[in-house]
Amino acid sequence: MRSHARRHARARIVGTRIVGTWVVGLAMAGAVLVGSVLAGPASPASAHNSVISTTPAAGAVVTEQPPVFQVTTNDNLLNLDGVGSGMAMQISGPADAASPLYYGDGCVTVFGPTLEMEAQLGEPGEYTVVWQVVSTDGHSISGDFSFTWQPNADQQLAEGTSTPPNCGGTASGGSAAKPTQTDAATPAPAPENAALGDVLWIGAAVAAVLAATLVTLLVVGRRKPPAAPTNTPPEETPSTK
Repeated sequence: MRSHARRHARARIVGTRIVGTWVVGLAMAGAVLVGSVLAGPASPASAHNSVISTTPAAGAVVTEQPPVFQVTTNDNLLNLDGVGSGMAMQISGPADAASPLYYGDGCVTVFGPTLEMEAQLGEPGEYTVVWQVVSTDGHSISGDFSFTWQPNADQQLAEGTSTPPNCGGTASGGSAAKPTQTDAATPAPAPENAALGDVLWIGAAVAAVLAATLVTLLVVGRRKPPAAPTNTPPEETPSTK
């Protein structure tokens, strides 16, 4: 009888340890799930196009008239109407002039991930290219870069204009503004109500599982050992002679 009780006690201890391990594991899993929901998805800003190259390169010294000015991004630009609506480029300089002039006609062309415009530069000096494009996610992004124009003696110089060109008045994208911190689109924050709802239902599910496990633990801990078998010898059946 004593050996039977010891075996039962040992089994109860083992069962308690197993259930305890399940409780800890479920608690950790719940914490991981809640943490992943609170962290939320990746920021939509990662979907914005980013510039990978420009022509001329930023900070370059240019000695011959560039055939074209380009801004190339890492993904195709969103050119729904095929005429570059919402996209623009302006080239102005020299920076040290009393009144910097604008160059080119303002007509831009989109080739996949690249925005480009033809222009001829004027007097030597530092020039700035301001650009604006529509990213593949539909947000407008803009920026600028500068380069130094040191023309060779055989280069023909353009006169420039005092007002920004607008592709003969037909450019639907308008003129590019000097980029500021508000030019780049700001992604909308993730809905807080949706994240809160996910946390609530995950927390409720984890709590329900933990409660069921705790009840099981209590039942196992309080279960009484079965009665020890008795060694009562079988009754003898009287024989008939």
